[in-house]
Amino acid sequence: MQIQDAERDGDGAGAAAGDGDGGRDESGRHREYRVEELAAEAGVPVRTLRYYQERRLLPAPRRQGRVALYSTAHLERLRLIAELLDRGYRLDGIEELIAAAGEGRDVTELLGFEWAAATPWADRNAAEMSMTELAALFPGQVTPEILAEATELGHITVRGDRVLINSPRLFDATVELVRAGIPLASILALTWELEASFDRMAFSFVQLVRGHLLDRLPGGRDEPSADDLDRLAELVGRLRPVARTVADEHFARAMDRRLTKDITEIRERIRPTRR
Repeated sequence: MQIQDAERDGDGAGAAAGDGDGGRDESGRHREYRVEELAAEAGVPVRTLRYYQERRLLPAPRRQGRVALYSTAHLERLRLIAELLDRGYRLDGIEELIAAAGEGRDVTELLGFEWAAATPWADRNAAEMSMTELAALFPGQVTPEILAEATELGHITVRGDRVLINSPRLFDATVELVRAGIPLASILALTWELEASFDRMAFSFVQLVRGHLLDRLPGGRDEPSADDLDRLAELVGRLRPVARTVADEHFARAMDRRLTKDITEIRERIRPTRR
């Protein structure tokens, strides 16, 4: 996963770190690939490989006559690009990272911080069921309008007669609320309000952390050092449970205040009338 190695070894004379065979063939020589072999090894079409090369995401191959030969460094670069794409990076963003590598920046350190910061907080272990199974959990409530609203909220993804449940924990909670007698439509209506409220909470917390921890580097420096990136990555990991605790405790306190008031009102309504 080292971008800089691919720049140094782009002529096929070296190998990127991380290859299982050390970048050498059975005779001990550095392994090289023709374009079709490299594409097959990386699991990408040849046209995609050529497109990456046109965008300078891949260094030029070594030429042997009319034959282009690629090294294991090229293979590692393709694997890195695939991993970054899977993590949601766009090609222009990947180009910026590779450009940073050309300027001597340690991209793996940058990625370490970015991946620590971008690790999902929400439940991402999706589940799947049939439309029939979904309808059975919410009898008479699964209408086209409800499906469209749940899809827009990001709760589900409909694929033909199959439904992908994007957050099983949230889905299970919804099932329990409906079983308790709360209509599904009312739950979705409340969800819009919750999304807006938690968006504001997330924005405020991120601004708090950025303003006091991320935007103030030691010595007034503008560019983070390798040590800064390590420290920030570790800090982001430590603050995750802290943020969850803050959110959970504030919600619990708000519920206590709300229920205390409501119970008082309910008590007044059900208190026997004195004669």
